[in-house]
Amino acid sequence: MVKGLVGVVHLGALPGDPAYRRGGFGGVYDAARRDMDALAAGGLDAVIVENFGSAPFNKGTSEDPAPSHQVAAICVVAQEARERFAHVGVNVLRNDAMAALGVAAALGLDFVRVNVHVGAYVTDQGVIEGEAARTMRYRSALGVDVELWADVLVKHASPLAPLSVEQAAADTYARGGASALIVSGTGTGAPVDVGVLERVRGAAPGAPLYVGSGASPDTAAALGRWCDGAIVGTYLKEGGDVRAPVDAERVRRMLGAWRG
Repeated sequence: MVKGLVGVVHLGALPGDPAYRRGGFGGVYDAARRDMDALAAGGLDAVIVENFGSAPFNKGTSEDPAPSHQVAAICVVAQEARERFAHVGVNVLRNDAMAALGVAAALGLDFVRVNVHVGAYVTDQGVIEGEAARTMRYRSALGVDVELWADVLVKHASPLAPLSVEQAAADTYARGGASALIVSGTGTGAPVDVGVLERVRGAAPGAPLYVGSGASPDTAAALGRWCDGAIVGTYLKEGGDVRAPVDAERVRRMLGAWRG
C-alpha cells in the first residue's frame, strides 16, 4: 500500500478524441514522459496514469466501455511509468474498472482507481452503476493482488438516492471489498472537507484513506492528520493549471509540506 503522495500523469487528448488537435499518439506519449520526468525530479515515487484529456468520457461500464485506443494508450504510458516509479496505478475514465484491472494485471501494477465501485450516481456521463460484483470476480479470476482504490461519493457526481457519507464509506469498503477509500472535493482540483475525512475514517476505521483532489502545501498538514496519502494532480502543474505541464519545483514544495 502506498503511503504518502501519488502524482497524476494526465494523458492529453488522443486521436479519435473530441479535443484532439495534432501530434498523434507520439505527441501524447512525449508529453507524458515530460511530466513523469518532472514528477521523478521532484521526488515522487508513486504515480497514477489516466486518460484525462479524452473528455467527454464514455461511462466505462459493461454497456459503454472506454474506447480501445484510450485503454491501449494508458497501457503504453503505464509500462514506462512502471520502469520509472516504485508504485504505479491506472484510472480508466470514467469508470472502466475492468479495463483498468486488465492493464494492471498485464503490467504488474500496484493499484487501480474506480470512481463508482458500488451504488448508482448521476454524473455528467449519465447514470453510472457500480459493478463491484463483476469487478471483484474479474480480479479473482486474474489471480492478481492489484489493489482497488474506490471513491466515496465521487466528485462530478451525486448519488441517485440520498446517501450519507458514513453509509457510502461502509458499503464501499466492507460490502464492496475495496482495498482503500478515496475522498475528493466536488470537482477536479476542489479541496476536500476535512470533516468528511473524519466521518469516513469513523465509518471505515480499518480502511486506508486517500485524498483525491485539492491537496496543496497549505492543506497538507490538516489532511495528513486523517489520511494515509493524497492523489495530487492540479497543484503540481505549472501555475496550478491542470492542463499545464508538471512543475518539478511545485512537486518538491508539495512533498516537503506533506512530509513536514
